[in-house]
Amino acid sequence: MTSTRAMQAVLVTGATGFIGYEVAHLLVRRGLRPRLLVRRPERGRLLAPLGAELVHGDLLRPASLARAVEGVDTVLHLAARATFEAYERVRPTIVDGSLALLTAARAAGVERFVYASSLLVYGDSDAPIGARTPPRPEVGYGRAKLEAEAALERDKPSAMSLAIVRLPHVYGARSFLFDQLRRGFVLLPGSGRNVYSHLHIEDAARILVEVAARNWSGTSPVADDAPSSWNDFFMVLDEHYPRFRTLRIPERTALAGAWILENLLRLRGRPTLYTADTVRGWLLNHPVEPGLLWKELGLEPQYRTIDAGLPASLDAAVAFRWLHPLVDRARG
Repeated sequence: MTSTRAMQAVLVTGATGFIGYEVAHLLVRRGLRPRLLVRRPERGRLLAPLGAELVHGDLLRPASLARAVEGVDTVLHLAARATFEAYERVRPTIVDGSLALLTAARAAGVERFVYASSLLVYGDSDAPIGARTPPRPEVGYGRAKLEAEAALERDKPSAMSLAIVRLPHVYGARSFLFDQLRRGFVLLPGSGRNVYSHLHIEDAARILVEVAARNWSGTSPVADDAPSSWNDFFMVLDEHYPRFRTLRIPERTALAGAWILENLLRLRGRPTLYTADTVRGWLLNHPVEPGLLWKELGLEPQYRTIDAGLPASLDAAVAFRWLHPLVDRARG
């Protein structure tokens, strides 16, 4: 469902992250001066070139959120723990933090709330995922995202529109995957034959902003027009950037190694991007029915397939260097 009320004052959470930064950048290009919630002040330096309004806050400190939503009509919520660790570790920011933000938004009279969810709310699916595909998460991150969706739907006021967009694998020059490409190798668990849905970062930002701008409400998965296997994904990359190696790891070995690494680092109090759930999520089949949400909004993705999106990402990677927040923490 859509309506035409214009958004004027927008809060973006997670703007120092991969997708959130692109959302904030797009809003600025469209003539808005968004307010960006920043938890770690040192990460806020990444946002300085945007000329946006920065406000310090933390999803796990509800009292800090009132200032962030004051005078705002639209919230684009992308902030969350940026790892695929166990449910107990990702739940606080994803579920409790989202509810705290909704509570603050409700008190401030926010009109629309857009939540960036994930295809990981679904289980393994050979058939294309559609609007009626029942969620069945197989990893903790997806379980937490689905729980957050339900909590937001339950607690939102009737006057507030809620849009839940279930994003697929989003790629681009600033992604962690492209950081690995620049390092010269990528770990590929399993055979690589499983089929995944993808979306270029510019299209991911565009669909989130358009959903907000048109005041669309509902829940939908979204992706580009052509799901592909990981083998096909890396074959396209290799055609345009043959300077990296793909290191294939058998499924059981990858799961065991990730589990050991995750638990060793947990004992040391350090998070990691390489977890057992990262491997499990990578091995899922997640094809999405083409056109979902795009057709409803009367739009098409700019990069309809990885054949167009990956070369564009490589072009952008020439000019940009990105640092995943977790890696930033590890080096700082």
